[in-house]
Amino acid sequence: MHREFLMGNEAIALGAIAAGVNLAAGYPGTPSSEVLETVAKRRVPGTYVEWSVNEKAAMEVAAGAAYAGARVMVTMKQVGLNVASDPLMSLEYIGVKGGMVVLVADDPGPISSQTEQDTRHFAAFSKVPCFDPCSAQEAYEMVQEAFDYSEKYGTPVFLRPTTRVCHGYASVTVKDADEYRVNSPEGFVKDSGRWVIFPRLSLRNHEKIEARNETLAEDFSFYARNCIYQPDGRDDVTGFGTAAGRNDASGFGTTAGRDDASGAGPTGGTGKKGIAAGGISFTYAMEALKDSPQSARLFKVATPFPFPEKLALEFLDGLDEVLCLEELDPVIERELTYLCGKHHLPVKIYGKLTHHVKNAGENSRDSVNQNIADFLGEAAGLEDHSRPRAQSPSQPPSQQLSQPSSQSPSQPSSLPSPQPSLPVRPPVLCAGCPHRASFYAVKTAMKGKKTIFCGDIGCYTLGNAMPLDMVDTCLCMGAGLGIAQGVGRIEPDTTCFAFVGDSTFFASAITGVVNAVYNQANMTLVVLDNSTTAMTGHQPHPGTGRTVMGDVTARVSIEAVLRGIGVSVVETVDPLDLSASVACVKRVAAEPGVKAILFRSPCIAITKPSGCLHVDPDRCIRCGKCIRELGCPALITDNGRVCVDASLCTGCGLCAQVCPVKAIGGGDGNE
Repeated sequence: MHREFLMGNEAIALGAIAAGVNLAAGYPGTPSSEVLETVAKRRVPGTYVEWSVNEKAAMEVAAGAAYAGARVMVTMKQVGLNVASDPLMSLEYIGVKGGMVVLVADDPGPISSQTEQDTRHFAAFSKVPCFDPCSAQEAYEMVQEAFDYSEKYGTPVFLRPTTRVCHGYASVTVKDADEYRVNSPEGFVKDSGRWVIFPRLSLRNHEKIEARNETLAEDFSFYARNCIYQPDGRDDVTGFGTAAGRNDASGFGTTAGRDDASGAGPTGGTGKKGIAAGGISFTYAMEALKDSPQSARLFKVATPFPFPEKLALEFLDGLDEVLCLEELDPVIERELTYLCGKHHLPVKIYGKLTHHVKNAGENSRDSVNQNIADFLGEAAGLEDHSRPRAQSPSQPPSQQLSQPSSQSPSQPSSLPSPQPSLPVRPPVLCAGCPHRASFYAVKTAMKGKKTIFCGDIGCYTLGNAMPLDMVDTCLCMGAGLGIAQGVGRIEPDTTCFAFVGDSTFFASAITGVVNAVYNQANMTLVVLDNSTTAMTGHQPHPGTGRTVMGDVTARVSIEAVLRGIGVSVVETVDPLDLSASVACVKRVAAEPGVKAILFRSPCIAITKPSGCLHVDPDRCIRCGKCIRELGCPALITDNGRVCVDASLCTGCGLCAQVCPVKAIGGGDGNE
């Protein structure tokens, strides 16, 4: 161990390096920018660092690496989290294998931002655990602990420093290089039941997330950085100690006051007043209380979500009044108010909601000092604005509830007989869908190679179903490009494909392509162009050349966009021409860098079928290859013989090209 004089952001970066971070990606934004710059400057060999095109791209690249078991960090400021929210919200439902720390620097003031939005709210909204450091030293140590929690619970976690933690300087104790953790990623293990987001998976994982966060709230009540400080008589720099048994990083001493419900310490404090604080406001509160002639119990909240309820109840026990100090919104204040109501505690909670603390702008040492002086000196005379005054109801609450009407229709005397349950029909690609041909061509061309197929939201998500099994990951619209890049950074021997539809290409994939070109990724983009927005009802998009009002407009060329970005290898092929498609995939995938294949064939819902195919029973050898490899719903069996369902077949001809004995023909003229 040694000491360095560091900016808070530099301390966070060194903490991530000490934790064994394998990949760091982000987008610059004050007050977060120096974190990624320091990781790049001080990184150990084998660590990959990039400025991504935007926060969404950074989140997706990091997600791919975390899927492969890498420890990853994503950096941004608070408004950048809005850009990253699409992948993050879904990522929480999917989870991660390697530790993922999402550093979001909030900007009270705001000093250099459009808003004062509070990431702690976003943590609760997205159900992502949040860590809130109070100093550069704690930020250095907390980021390492955040990685451990992320891996333990399989979830991304927030690290939420505010401006004064990010840009303040301090002498920080850091590890020597030989003390750094070395994280060796396992690599991506294919499991579509884990990495492909489907409604059923989301429902199941949502239940798991809620249960996990209850466990985390319990765990955080014993996290060393969540502390209750009791007044004591020690002649030290603070006059405060921590709860018994807690090894707090701030360096303050401990006392045996954990079990003292009254909170009265040897200094003679009444124990009726308490202060709850988090982040830099806690540091200011410590400094103010050091010089205060009075005493109060102090609750440090280092994990605002999930809130450490058990420890908070210990803090509230025996108190009459609590002052909450925090930046930016009344998150701690609301949590304590809720707990008082839930557990019927007669404790008055003061803060931003009661207008005893300013509700906008950043806190300062002076403002916190004044808040505490007012609270300790005049708290008894403060009017209680923490709860609305009850209005005298005109009738008892029990009578205010709506009563059933005497004119309500009577219940039927008998219930109808139960209906038989419907058969389970899993969603599949339509018969004749060109996406089936595209997936099959890539699968055939890449047979025997180490690959990953990163999918997307749309009809083509159904390529995940057997027998195609061609969607290894699916997170959100456009995310396949970033995930492919992230996996490729951790496993450079993997041939990485990213699939995206033509509508999604315009909606959210272009930045992913720019990111891949700029950061010199090695991957193949596959655009499945069926000339419509198929899954949502065949709406037009910029590539169709018409608007929703029917106006003819300039058609935006996907090929031209790709070449304009800098993708030099762009090939277009008809997926229903199997041999040409397979040859195209082999040729393009072998090229270095970023390259693209456009499989262009219109959706069968917007084109007329060319006629039904048929199976020649004299040629068919009943091998079942057409069914076994394609899974087209128009291919069925009748007494062991392969047949074509004329009500579904569109005559696309893919099965005829797969058949080893040419037993399938008809349609557009095939024999």
